[in-house]
Amino acid sequence: MQHAMKAGRHGLRQLPLALCLALSGFGAALWSTAATAASNDNNVEWAGLFHDQGLLYDSAPEPTASTPVTLTFRTFKGDISSANIKYYDSADGLFHWVAMHWTANDATGTYDLWQGTIPASSSKKYYRFQINDGTATAWYNAAGITSSEPSSGDFFILPGFKTPDWMKNGVMYQIFPDRFYDGDPSNDVTNGQYTYAGCATEQHAWGSSVVANISGCNSEVFFGGDLAGIDQKLGYIKNTLGADILYLNPIFSSPTNHKYDTQNYYTVDPAFGSNATLQQLITDVHSSGNGPHGYLVLDGVFNHSGDSNCWFGKVRYASITCSQQGAYQSQASPYYRYYTFQTWPGSYSTFFGISSMPKLDYGASGSATRSQIYANTGSVVQTYLVPPYGIDGWRLDAAQYLDAGGNNGSDATNHQIMQELRTAVKSANSNATIVGEYWGDASAWLANGAEWDSAMNYNGFTQPASEWICGVDESGNAASLVPSKLDSWLHGTRADLPTDVQQTMTNFLGSHDTSRFATRCGGDIWKTYLGLIFQMTYVGTPTIYYGDEYGMQGGADPDNRRSFDWSQATTSNTAVALTQQLVRIRNTYAALRTGSFMTLITDDTNDIYAFGRFDQTNRIAVVLNGTGTTKAVTVPVYAESMTNGSQVTDLLTGNKYTVSGGNVTVNVLGHYGVILAQ
Repeated sequence: MQHAMKAGRHGLRQLPLALCLALSGFGAALWSTAATAASNDNNVEWAGLFHDQGLLYDSAPEPTASTPVTLTFRTFKGDISSANIKYYDSADGLFHWVAMHWTANDATGTYDLWQGTIPASSSKKYYRFQINDGTATAWYNAAGITSSEPSSGDFFILPGFKTPDWMKNGVMYQIFPDRFYDGDPSNDVTNGQYTYAGCATEQHAWGSSVVANISGCNSEVFFGGDLAGIDQKLGYIKNTLGADILYLNPIFSSPTNHKYDTQNYYTVDPAFGSNATLQQLITDVHSSGNGPHGYLVLDGVFNHSGDSNCWFGKVRYASITCSQQGAYQSQASPYYRYYTFQTWPGSYSTFFGISSMPKLDYGASGSATRSQIYANTGSVVQTYLVPPYGIDGWRLDAAQYLDAGGNNGSDATNHQIMQELRTAVKSANSNATIVGEYWGDASAWLANGAEWDSAMNYNGFTQPASEWICGVDESGNAASLVPSKLDSWLHGTRADLPTDVQQTMTNFLGSHDTSRFATRCGGDIWKTYLGLIFQMTYVGTPTIYYGDEYGMQGGADPDNRRSFDWSQATTSNTAVALTQQLVRIRNTYAALRTGSFMTLITDDTNDIYAFGRFDQTNRIAVVLNGTGTTKAVTVPVYAESMTNGSQVTDLLTGNKYTVSGGNVTVNVLGHYGVILAQ
């Protein structure tokens, strides 16, 4: 659900000039194995420095309290005289030093590897590296390389914090239920079936306009999509595409098609089926007999309810039986304190002035609202995490706004609520995920190991990818990025987060709150190809908004919620075929899921962006061409320790190349990419 006061873009972090040159197209041309000779000359060669929290460089990215963490740092061979780890320990509030020692050279002989170990404990720690060559010193942390010691941007050690492995390794498919597939026409909402907010329901034919016949009544337009339809199309999702995680926009009873104004959190909307239909869908998603074992994430709208909810009671329907009066009907209502009234009953706190969405008041810890939503075993959150349902997680709508006293703010109360909610979720299902909706830098909820596992990655993927590929932001406003700025943006947003959170951030080209990616890109299907390749190889959980896999068109809400065109749902559609191929590639190579990330090329002149993904088993170089013409690109694969004479294979075409002089030269089609694997 799109919200007012959306956060702006993350501040672009500027890498030091020497590193920018080393990672740019110009730098790559100079940066060959013949040019990397280094010595103890009172000069740290920044271009050779590398560390991240992939398993090649961090022995325990998700340590327990009893796990020591051995860190590996890379430099050019023979370049430095010493290296140290400097870490802050929250247990004593002090910095500590660990001297590093040389351990080995890489396979090419270009690099030295240094190691040091931070001892085990239960406390949170944050670390950086001091790299010395005689009198010269460089500092390295998650934010980048500096000549003076940084004061922020360190790497994370959060003992006991773990994000679900299935999120790290999965591909998510997002569905707006009314628009996906009508599996049970008997439950379709018909013309004039009921009236809400002065608007009578409209039944539209599949494939027709999403705009209501009556102006301002778009929320009352229905197409008939339902849970039975999703169940019947699991073969397409799980087998044709290969996605194994479903995220459904709200499914609970509500008078609107979007259902962000919940009428009853304990009842599936009749137009979508029944609670039994939901149970069957969950069983079938979890089944491995119809494709890969899958996972289901539901949309939790817990910042506000609908005004027709029995708890509030402003709007009542003959079909809804309420056992108690609502807060709007009586100040003696047991639900009165679920909401905040300025002047009862007419003036109350809402979701940004939308009167049909009264804001829930979470009060103090232990309040009735907290108990009802998440804290008790019979609460909304916990009910669906355990049998007979057993969903695999919640996506939290408008998550930063959950608060007390009608406030809309990311304050201490919100963080207290989120910490309590995490405890409740993990107590019901320790392997469940919590995905927060936030459009800006979500590190306040993600970097402390106590609240969310993940967030919708508008800030760290959707917006920068759209600006680079389409030349507009996620809302369609003119904005553009060159590869160096794109890389700086991506680097900065990764640095904000622990590695296991980076790997579960939901990377989507578009969502139910943005215009469609294909529309933002002017209908150029090749730009959709490029977006898909980027999405499936970058750090995080690729998330396909239904229809984006075939290039569905659509402007701003409600046009971004068109009904799915099932004539396109076949591999005869080239974008669908590419999606299938990319998901298979991602599922085959763990390096694309949990491997290290390294920038290889940012060539602003030729609009080329290339990066490496690698682990103990494979080294992969992804080259993306942002122009519409074929480009010859020389890729410095030795930076990933690919040896001369070895072969790499483009996983998209099967073409093979031989590493020579530390490089591989490939032709990359316009608005396309290559995925070079070894």
